[in-house]
Amino acid sequence: MTTVRIALDTRAYDIRIGSGLLDAPDTFAAVASPKGTALIVTNTTVAPLYAARLEQSLQPYFSRVLRCTLHDGEQYKTWETLDQIFTDLLRHQCDRKTTLFALGGGVIGDMTGFAAASYMRGVPFVQVPTTLLAQVDSSVGGKTAINHPLGKNMIGAFYQPRLVVADLSTLHTLLPRELSAGLAEVIKHAAIADVDFLAWLEAHIDALRAQDAAALAEAVARCCRIKAKVVAQDETETGLRAILNFGHTFGHAIEAGMGYGNWLHGEAVGAGMVLAADLSVRLGLLAPADAERLARLIARAGLPVRAPDLGAERWAEWMQVDKKAEGGEVRFVLLNGLGRPVLRAAPMAEAQASIAAHLQPSQPQAVPSA
Repeated sequence: MTTVRIALDTRAYDIRIGSGLLDAPDTFAAVASPKGTALIVTNTTVAPLYAARLEQSLQPYFSRVLRCTLHDGEQYKTWETLDQIFTDLLRHQCDRKTTLFALGGGVIGDMTGFAAASYMRGVPFVQVPTTLLAQVDSSVGGKTAINHPLGKNMIGAFYQPRLVVADLSTLHTLLPRELSAGLAEVIKHAAIADVDFLAWLEAHIDALRAQDAAALAEAVARCCRIKAKVVAQDETETGLRAILNFGHTFGHAIEAGMGYGNWLHGEAVGAGMVLAADLSVRLGLLAPADAERLARLIARAGLPVRAPDLGAERWAEWMQVDKKAEGGEVRFVLLNGLGRPVLRAAPMAEAQASIAAHLQPSQPQAVPSA
């Protein structure tokens, strides 16, 4: 097992990475509450696979273990679904000794964390991510949120978990598309922070797609170390932490513009990184060969490297609904060379040129404007 520490003073916690952790007898001992309640929040896809096993592991540490099962998919990351968690908590008369356990991917983790931050003004929660994307990114760092029809992750809170348990054996049940989506966030970490890691990924991308255990363990640990270092310096994204959004300004526009759930988050980020690298080239920050190198790796990961045609006005509209925007000005995380991210504004005309250069030849119709 590998342990990565998130150094946040009184809110510090561990990320435990390894196979078989879900069933190990002492995995959850550190968050035990013998007089408290554990509520497992999961979804209809993950529950049949892992919920009973987690319940069994938690029973020695809590007076009762409950389960809340939600619909699966980004399209359910809404107020209505969040309210189902609150309803279960209230129906079972859960008090402040209740600990929430997020068992699933990024959607479950984000909503469970937001529920924990809000219920009785804050109860503990634990992340138990079961997708590669969640293990390397969304479960770490305390970002919690739901979507709004006008923008992704626009309603939420910074609220840190007490523990993250990344059981690598849960990745064996991922569909190839979901695994590739997780690889987008792996590539992102390398592109912004570690050129040696980028070279390692080029050498091991096929092993990762084949779910080689050693390769996955290395990739998850390296991503968590990168993110832990960033979060420790800028927990609430007042500056440095924004670099973790490389590819996300374009990517979030794709997700919202196409309708949540049609593109997986990682797929949108994959295409978004290609666009952000192209924009970096247009602004004289990145060598064209480096942008091409990154695009090749993204394609080898099984990710899209071309974007849907939302229409120029719609692209601008969605990108302006972004948490990095200031004073109506869209800001992008760009690359001033591989491994050297920079947050800066860019002319919308240049961003539109990057989009136009990488449009899909044909695609489904984007959702209409709200």
